[in-house]
Amino acid sequence: MTHDHDLVLRPTEAQRAAALAPPPGRTGGDLVVETLCSLGANTVFGLPGQRALALFDAVGRSDLRFVGLRTENNAGFAADAYGRMTGEAVPLLLSAGPGALMALPALAEAAASSAPVVAICAQVPVAGLGGGRRGHLSELRDQSASFREVVKSVHSARTPSQIPSVIAEAWESALTAPPGPVYVEIPEDVLRDETVIPQVTGVDATPHELAPRPELTAVAAHWLENAARPVIIAGGGVIRSDAAGKLRLLAERVNAPVVTTYGGKGAFPWTHPLSLQSWLEDRHTTDFLEDADVLLVVGSGLGELSSNHHTFFPTGRVVQIEADLGKLESNHAALGIHADARLALQALLETVSEREDPTAPERVRLLLADIAARTTPQAQAPEHQLLASIRAALPPRSPSFWDMTALSYRAWSAFDPKHPNTMHSAQGAGGPGYAFPAALGAAVAEPGTPVLAVSGDGGAMYAIAELATAVQHALDVTWLLILDDGGTSTEPTRPDFAALAASFGVPATTTTPQSLRTALTQALKTPGPSLVLLPTPPT
Repeated sequence: MTHDHDLVLRPTEAQRAAALAPPPGRTGGDLVVETLCSLGANTVFGLPGQRALALFDAVGRSDLRFVGLRTENNAGFAADAYGRMTGEAVPLLLSAGPGALMALPALAEAAASSAPVVAICAQVPVAGLGGGRRGHLSELRDQSASFREVVKSVHSARTPSQIPSVIAEAWESALTAPPGPVYVEIPEDVLRDETVIPQVTGVDATPHELAPRPELTAVAAHWLENAARPVIIAGGGVIRSDAAGKLRLLAERVNAPVVTTYGGKGAFPWTHPLSLQSWLEDRHTTDFLEDADVLLVVGSGLGELSSNHHTFFPTGRVVQIEADLGKLESNHAALGIHADARLALQALLETVSEREDPTAPERVRLLLADIAARTTPQAQAPEHQLLASIRAALPPRSPSFWDMTALSYRAWSAFDPKHPNTMHSAQGAGGPGYAFPAALGAAVAEPGTPVLAVSGDGGAMYAIAELATAVQHALDVTWLLILDDGGTSTEPTRPDFAALAASFGVPATTTTPQSLRTALTQALKTPGPSLVLLPTPPT
């Protein structure tokens, strides 16, 4: 018989010695850093501030790589991209008050796109908490309340001894499906004051698995194998759970055409005979989906952009696999399966029988032909030319990050990402200025891989200061700036981007639609950051 006391981990002699004689001068900030290192972190993003100086001093004494950006929101975007690329939880270190609040838009994007960012924010000293209004700099009556409706979970440590457990709890929350950003709050004096607590070792934060209920997958399998016109909608949950391979196996087994949402781009091969690609805002695709007698939705809530702006109304049976319980059946009645996409697809593969349908590829071909006939008038041809040039220049495995700009909206539907997890944008929350700082985070995550950022001149102004970050860390990011992209009726005054880049020591090239492929190819091969400027007439 195994007793509880048999499961207690006994400290080694080295651990006992370290516990009895911890290094002098350690602070609560060191406890944070030691916990992060014990959890496996090796890189942190952020921006120092007065209330968090003890935390950043501790980072400086550690082996963690600190990537500091020039604004908190951009640091959040960089952390978001790092989390998307690696699938790992990533620390975002912030100060109190404005230093924390400035990151809220980035955390909203991370929440919408399920990026596992662990935001660790300083607070005013403990005595100033609770709404007493003692007049501390950066004082807020309830700082955590500002984050509560944005992030996945909120955590706080009020004493040094609480720090390791609180951070481990937050880390586990960030990684458990559906992943997402979390908020950790630690007062300045808890970070600053010396501690006698032994060095932190052996912290564990294993995310919980979210497996499907077998009776539900059995029903879903029965519906799929007996359907006349099954179709699959693959969302971002397929990408986040690394389930693209399983999705392809299932689609091929039941001969179901697959359309990917904008967040799910790359989840299914673009040129596969069953690929409907990503034309979700096209009425032909909407009609095709509405005609399905069984619609399998994997890793999507069928929100505004995934439902052709809520004009899509399924007429057949719907099966929805979704890890976010709040999104399950939130837009359409369905057989709701609350599960991680990877585990649910595996369960279906273990259950479903093969379904023959030689007509499926032809139905896909005819639909894509209808879409092509509608989307290739002369008025839209320049956009297709630009996307074709970008696709030809960008290496197949290189990630691209797209801002909220006119060309990006076309790319959501028309761009072939080639591989899963290589095309990203801020379409989760719709905030501007995402592309360049996010591309910097991706370059940190995948050193040696060229990364592309695409922005309009308006969105670029949100991130222009991060040219300094790109130079400081010698990051291989090519930034394509489309000037006068015609996305809005506004005409923002803009700087001389080439001269501005030169002031940072960043090479800049001005190109034309005809020479874009050549200019991008060269820039992507050039180590370090570079700009490619594309002046275009307003559309």
